[in-house]
Amino acid sequence: MKTFEAVTLVPGHARAVGIALLPLSFWGGYDAERGVIVDATHAGHGQSLASRILVMPRARGSSSSSSVLAEALRNGTGPAGIVLTERDLILSIGAIVANELYASDVPVVMVDEAAFAQLATADAHIDIDARNAARPASVRLIAP
Repeated sequence: MKTFEAVTLVPGHARAVGIALLPLSFWGGYDAERGVIVDATHAGHGQSLASRILVMPRARGSSSSSSVLAEALRNGTGPAGIVLTERDLILSIGAIVANELYASDVPVVMVDEAAFAQLATADAHIDIDARNAARPASVRLIAP
């Protein structure tokens, strides 16, 4: 289908069904043990990010979100990959820690607004390839 160029924030590779969300704070907003959004004010309340490609413009909230993300990845309840439109050091640190400590392979990439708009509304699997530092990352839409 379509392929978009991305900036690698955390290297890795993932392919899964996407889930598009408004900005989410993992700290107090996501239950790393059960793998569900617990923020009652969030539109995604009750949804799971487990083994999905999280597509959101940016994260929201506390620097402690990195530890919640890392814990979710350790538990197998976190996203398979993350696509953002803004650099996010906090989520990147959570993914880096999980990748190093728990042998995860969770990429975090950044795309432009036009690509994000298509990814957020697509009814498709998403493939993130951010394995090769010598070239830009790519994000592909793949028919389900």
